[in-house]
Amino acid sequence: MAQAAPAPGGMSRPGRTPEAEGRATDVRGRTPDVFDARTHKMARIGVPVVLGLVYGYWVAANTRAGGPVTGWNLLLGFVSALVFAIVCMALLVLAPRMRREVHALLWTAFVGCAFGFIYSQTDASVLRSVVMSLLVSAATFIAFFYRYYTREDAFGRRTR
Repeated sequence: MAQAAPAPGGMSRPGRTPEAEGRATDVRGRTPDVFDARTHKMARIGVPVVLGLVYGYWVAANTRAGGPVTGWNLLLGFVSALVFAIVCMALLVLAPRMRREVHALLWTAFVGCAFGFIYSQTDASVLRSVVMSLLVSAATFIAFFYRYYTREDAFGRRTR
C-alpha cells in the first residue's frame, strides 16, 4: 500500500503556511479550527448547561447521602444546576474581557465557591469545607494565572 507522506505544517487551512513553504517568517501558523461558528455558538450554551446538570446531580447526591430521593432534594439539585450554568455562562462572556489577574481571580472564585458548596453538602464540618475550598482555590489560581500570564499581554489580549 502506498500512501502520501505527511507534509510539514500539519493540516491544510486557508492562508499561508510558512512551515510548508520552507521560509522563516514572523507569521505563526495557527491551529486549525475544526468546528464552524454555529457549533461554537451552540457549545457556549451547551457546555455550561451540561456541566450544570452534572453539578446539580452531584449536589443532590451528596445531600441525600444514599437515602431516598425527595422533592426538596430534586429542587436543590435543579436550583444548583441553574445557578452553576448561569454563572458559568456569565464568566465565559465577561472573564476574557478582564485583565489576566482579574480573569484568573474570577475563575478561581467560581471554582472555589462551587467546590466549597458541594463539599459542604457532605457531612463535613464548616472549617474543613472552608480549608478544602481554599486549597482547591489556591491550586486553581496558580494554574489559571500561569495559563493567562503565558498566553495574554498585560491588557488581556491573547498573544497566541
